Amino acid sequence: MRQSKKDLTLMAYRSHSALGHTLLVIAFLCNLPLTGQAQSTTSYSDTPSISLLEDGDSTDTTATSADDKKDEELYELIKLFVDTLDQIDRNYVKDVNRRELVDGAIQGMLEKLDKHSNYIPPSNVDRFKSRVENEFGGIGIRLNNQSGKPTIITPMYGSPAYNAGLRPGDVIQSIDGTPTAGLPSADIVKALKGKIGTTVKLAIRTPSSNQSKVVEVERKLIRMSSVLGAARNQDDSWNYFIDEENKIGYLMVTNFGRHTTSEILDAVKLLKSQNVQGLIIDLRYNPGGLLSAAIQISDLFIKEGRIVSTEGRSTPKRIWDAKSVGTFDEFPMAILINQFSASASEILSACLQDHDRAVIVGQRSYGKGSVQNIIELENGKSVLKLTTAGYFRPSGKNIDKPSAEGTDEWGVSPNEGFEVIFSDEQTRLLREARQDSDIVLNGATHDPREGKEYLKLVDTQLMKAQNYLYSELQLPELEIPEIPENSEENLSNKSETNSGQDNRRPFKRPKKRQSSE
Repeated sequence: MRQSKKDLTLMAYRSHSALGHTLLVIAFLCNLPLTGQAQSTTSYSDTPSISLLEDGDSTDTTATSADDKKDEELYELIKLFVDTLDQIDRNYVKDVNRRELVDGAIQGMLEKLDKHSNYIPPSNVDRFKSRVENEFGGIGIRLNNQSGKPTIITPMYGSPAYNAGLRPGDVIQSIDGTPTAGLPSADIVKALKGKIGTTVKLAIRTPSSNQSKVVEVERKLIRMSSVLGAARNQDDSWNYFIDEENKIGYLMVTNFGRHTTSEILDAVKLLKSQNVQGLIIDLRYNPGGLLSAAIQISDLFIKEGRIVSTEGRSTPKRIWDAKSVGTFDEFPMAILINQFSASASEILSACLQDHDRAVIVGQRSYGKGSVQNIIELENGKSVLKLTTAGYFRPSGKNIDKPSAEGTDEWGVSPNEGFEVIFSDEQTRLLREARQDSDIVLNGATHDPREGKEYLKLVDTQLMKAQNYLYSELQLPELEIPEIPENSEENLSNKSETNSGQDNRRPFKRPKKRQSSE
């Protein structure tokens, strides 16, 4: 019996997972030789060669079950896609790039789902993986190219650029003999990055002395730190004490990458060795990252109980509970969040809040309670980031704002009495200050912070967190100044932050903590 194209498509569908097959079929169909008829003969890349017959060929298949109806619908929709692509390819007024069309179609599909699902085409895969891994091959510098003269904001501490003596304010005049004046930032970054072990020759001018020099720098694996301290020591290493006299620690966590857990663990161990009495973890503007990192870090600070659970339409419910090994629970903690703290930031703050391990200070979080899986396509050439599940805090309550219904709580709200609303101006200044928080100055002839507007910021959210720790330690509290309110700004912020039911709650004082001695 002859088999129709529809039969063969549905056979393939039944032999693969729904997601994997759909992508397979689309990939197969998009490789049709579209210069001919839409029903041209071709073959699957991973199956024996099969002749595809014309639509008019007979079939004995009768779709009676729900699955058969879904298969029928899928076939018709895929056929619609292929026919449309064929018409565009053969008849559009100008030549088209099939790859761009398919990439755009995939992205369009994902935009109909949610704003966190995304398609990363081959051209952006390396950049995406670098962000996920927090590492890349390069020399380790941050640049400002707004004036058309690439100027070093700061080298990363311990990077090849740092060890080569490059400092804030240095201007890169050429890269391997190519002048940089007027070059787009993307071209400069591409020229600086490269294979680990290769070298790049830079012509550098220091404005303060107006002297030029040529520096040869070897590219190495650059691992971007996701955990920053309160200030730099004299040798540019991090000082993790915001109040050294009273032993109050401070960790700014910028994202949850593959190495964030080990960075926090190292910092806390160092603080413990220096008799830390209280700890602030600053998650403001932290967009999240790896679920595994959030779970591991939560487990560092609680001995038992639920950390987080996840559940999706096609994924079974998963539960993560704490383990008691290596728990740091002998000092009080405060967590700083704002309306830009999302995803993994919310997992950590919700966990510590529900266990009364830390007081939450600042503003209600973003409300992103969904989990995305990273799925490699085309043997890793492209990537699909697909929302597959939602996650729930230890109390079982919802975190995701888009899926909240009626009186549902969403996100993470500060504990009762610890909400500190920033005006739009304060929010802007804090964001700008954090962009320059990792600047190194040892040996620098220029301080990029000089004259910056954010230096006038009074961080009342941070001061509130400090005061909680001081109260726990029975120390004098800071006098928090009254910030003049811009009524329109603050009303706008408050309205956005507290729309829908809030989950603010009193903070239950934990039992008397063990002495650090």
